[in-house]
Amino acid sequence: MNRPPSRMMQRPLTRRRLLAGAAGLTLAGLAAMAPAARAQAGWPARSIRLVIPFAPGGVTDTSGRLIADALGKRLGQQVVPDNRPGASGNIGSQIVAQAEPDAYTLLLVLDNTFVINPHVYDKMPFDPVRDFATIGKIGDSTTILVAHPGFKGNNLRELIELSKSQPGGLSYGTSGTGSIVHIAGELLKQRTGANLVHVPYKGGAPAIADALAGHTPLAFASAASVQQHLKAGALKAIGVPSGKRSRQYPDIPTFAESGVANFDINSWVGLVAPARSPKPILDRLNGELNAVLNEPEVRDKLAVSGIVATPGTAEAFAAIIRNELALYGGVVKTAGIKGG
Repeated sequence: MNRPPSRMMQRPLTRRRLLAGAAGLTLAGLAAMAPAARAQAGWPARSIRLVIPFAPGGVTDTSGRLIADALGKRLGQQVVPDNRPGASGNIGSQIVAQAEPDAYTLLLVLDNTFVINPHVYDKMPFDPVRDFATIGKIGDSTTILVAHPGFKGNNLRELIELSKSQPGGLSYGTSGTGSIVHIAGELLKQRTGANLVHVPYKGGAPAIADALAGHTPLAFASAASVQQHLKAGALKAIGVPSGKRSRQYPDIPTFAESGVANFDINSWVGLVAPARSPKPILDRLNGELNAVLNEPEVRDKLAVSGIVATPGTAEAFAAIIRNELALYGGVVKTAGIKGG
């Protein structure tokens, strides 16, 4: 009579099946990973698109094209700038958020788009943290609070006192509602109780023009845009809203030195990729970007545009985005700022 195999006889068979199955799964996993590994090893095999979400000709566009050219030389493939302006950077950023996460589409990002727009726009087509992977910060652009030469105050303390003595307050011009310079003015009001009135313009140039003409006594503007006027004495500097003095303007005191502690607002520009882009490629891009930012010629050209190169890690850049998202969210809510 045939007897069923004993349990001792069944165990080796079961173990063999399990081992065979595990081996099959391992081989399948390796086979699935192989194309991805080959793609990373061969990257970049073609040109890379750098989306610049602003119109050609501005400081952001100029810095983006400079970085694209320098990166292309190091990577051995052309990095092609692609201007996609609109909605304060939201349109171009959405394109990259929805792009294939293969590191062949990158985004030049400005602080305004990632840390202010999410608070001033009712609907955002992307999440700056969830939908992107940071590569690195390119640099900081110094902001300066300037005044018409006829303005009575010569420093931040005097400005604050003068504003409180005038029922109508003091007007300050900026490049527009929800801009980083608008945030700087609102934060100054909230921290000091200064009686300041925001006057938004369609860009920094008309805001500076009205300050030069004396139509508005004050203006927040990028250092690059007021440099010639400060040298000519057509405007005077009140202070820089950052934690330390500007390398380009070491004689201008910071807001902290003028009695407003923990006031550190800088405009910055950086490089990101779609979320889930391969980590080895992102690490390589960070290394190449830092190498580019340490090149004297690149640093000098960025400085001409008012940008101080800031090589660093992708993690540090991600932390800046998260911290400023939280800080500016509170400022926007208190001030009731609304965008599109």
